[in-house]
Amino acid sequence: MTTFLLVRHAVNDFVKTGKLAGWTPGVHLNDEGKAQAEALGLRLKEVPIDHLYASPLERTMETAAAIQQHHPHLMIQTNTALGEVRYGDWEGMSIASLRGRKMWAVVQEYPSRAEFPNGETMRGVQVRAVDEIERLRVQHPAQIVVVVSHADVIKMVLAHYLGMHLDNFQRIHVSPASISTIDLAHGRPYVQQMNDVTHLMQVKRDA
Repeated sequence: MTTFLLVRHAVNDFVKTGKLAGWTPGVHLNDEGKAQAEALGLRLKEVPIDHLYASPLERTMETAAAIQQHHPHLMIQTNTALGEVRYGDWEGMSIASLRGRKMWAVVQEYPSRAEFPNGETMRGVQVRAVDEIERLRVQHPAQIVVVVSHADVIKMVLAHYLGMHLDNFQRIHVSPASISTIDLAHGRPYVQQMNDVTHLMQVKRDA
């Protein structure tokens, strides 16, 4: 049984711009995000993690670094297959302007039919992410693997292992710096927990 801890990166200030970040470079954790990442690292301090993977973007790498701080024997292994959705021409555009496009409604209601101009399809993102999780399962049998990724990617992976159609994946909520746990062996997958944020209670009180 391989256990995957799917971790969403902590918060950043780019969201305040009202734009779609995607693979935009230079998006770093803000002060609240650093506090969230620190709390996350402490939460996982005693977990016997065997491997630590992260999307190569700054916000995911910084979140992973807060985990690595308590596991100095681990190397953060970048993994583009578990990276953010490639939004193509939409990347960096204001969400307000995108809401007026026909494709926006498709993304929200029928994501299995959505294709971003000069970018990926949503179903393609789910396939690449799930295929990578399965590859890592074979590579790391009976180990604990942490994957630091992005909200939609994690939600699509969870939807797959829950047996949900992709068109329903937006019903799943994945908060910044949350932990979702999946156990994978050769047979039935087990989703043990989703969107665990108990370690962030103190951060919220201090905010």
